[in-house]
Amino acid sequence: MTTESHDRLAFRLGQILFKLNQGEKLVPEALALEFGVTLRTVQRDLNERFAYLPLEKVDGRYTLEPSYLGKISLRDVAHFASLAGVKGLFPSMSDDFLRDIFDSRIQSALQVIAPNYEDLGGRTLSFKQLEQAILSHHPVTFQYHKPEGTKTYEDAHPYKLVNHGGVWYLAAKDGDRLKAFSFSKIDRLLVSDDTFTLDPEVSKTLANEDDIWLNPEKIEVVLKITRETASYFKRRKLIANQVIEKELEDGGLIVSCKVAHQNQILPIVRYWLPNIRIISPEGLQSEMETELNAYLANG
Repeated sequence: MTTESHDRLAFRLGQILFKLNQGEKLVPEALALEFGVTLRTVQRDLNERFAYLPLEKVDGRYTLEPSYLGKISLRDVAHFASLAGVKGLFPSMSDDFLRDIFDSRIQSALQVIAPNYEDLGGRTLSFKQLEQAILSHHPVTFQYHKPEGTKTYEDAHPYKLVNHGGVWYLAAKDGDRLKAFSFSKIDRLLVSDDTFTLDPEVSKTLANEDDIWLNPEKIEVVLKITRETASYFKRRKLIANQVIEKELEDGGLIVSCKVAHQNQILPIVRYWLPNIRIISPEGLQSEMETELNAYLANG
């Protein structure tokens, strides 16, 4: 997705919601012309970003199911914002803000640069099948393509489709373990007619998790952040389960986080070098430095 196609993402989607809520019949070609984007972008908006809406398509025109007309709520818009990757970019999703989204005069004042989205390659049908399986609590069987080969998962219990960093994942319980499966690697999906009972602990875990690493056994990592970088960590969470433990006299920070695997934190530490250092667990900083030295020696 190009930078231009990111422009005014929130407004484009907000106005499409507004049009649908008013009962308009939307023609993708006309929307593409109106918003200055490609037809494929508009089709992606309607088929993927708004997959949770009960849309009807007749003669190439998209409309909202009659029983939903005029009922799109603040909660729906917040949900759309989450799916679109713009949640959290604005101070609040207030009624005043929503009115601004629907006011074309405000569009020139704001610009949203959203993350690149994974191209699902026309796999909307499988996506919708998983959605329905989740809503109806039906187990699923599928093949999963891993680097070491293809593995079949039988009677997995699907709980949620999660978009993390523009990539879709299926959070499902395989036996007694909650796992995350990259949607693009799922193949030969079969939905069972049987049903399963939701595990409240799994639902709680997913509600509280802010990353896609779903290992329940977390490692606590403590970091020292320099003054030069502190503002970025104060502005928003850059690490899963991030907590600012202390603000140092020199303007730096002591930050803690809980991760499922060290590979969840090490790429972030490497990115912010030399303005970040691992305090604990003991030895993790030295281990990372050894790897970096080996890399430089082989370069």
